[in-house]
Amino acid sequence: MVSYRVSESAQVDPSATIGAGSSIWDLAQVREGAVLGEQCVIGRGAYVGAGVRIGDRVKIQNLALVYEPAVLDDGVFIGPAVVLTNDRRPRAINPDGTLKLPEDWHAVGVHVLTGASVGARAVCVAPVTIGRWAMVAAGSVVTADVPDYALVAGSPACRIGWVGRTGDRLVERAQGRWCCPTTAETFLEVHGVLSPDD
Repeated sequence: MVSYRVSESAQVDPSATIGAGSSIWDLAQVREGAVLGEQCVIGRGAYVGAGVRIGDRVKIQNLALVYEPAVLDDGVFIGPAVVLTNDRRPRAINPDGTLKLPEDWHAVGVHVLTGASVGARAVCVAPVTIGRWAMVAAGSVVTADVPDYALVAGSPACRIGWVGRTGDRLVERAQGRWCCPTTAETFLEVHGVLSPDD
């Protein structure tokens, strides 16, 4: 018995692994060897490249492009028309004019850690890591690693604040001490690194 949903117009390679409770919507494509965890949502027209690894409860919105060898941990949100690239120096041809073949390049990936969100139309230029619970603002171009809980924006993206697990912007209560206005969870910033204040 199939425990996931695939739209009739979607293309899912038989070698892909789809977790229970996941949904793959119209015109989406999931390539060979891709692994989707449980309760994932792959939106209309989204692309999941060969061998991409996706955790549980991940949402990939309409028209997003997730190129191999990307890794998306549990609870990641990828907004509409986001692009996760895989080639730092893209070329269609070699210096001698011959068509580049798969063996002529080495793919590099984007790793999005637990709970992080990448806003609509953002581009993440591999290789980069988006930290846990971080948030990339819509339209940003990410060219460097994003720290845990960071809110980044712009082109190239740079940190403009901190966010908590709810996505709300944190408020600084004292030097280096931050608080979520929704949950009251507190965080400590040391040398540009934010972590929960346990």
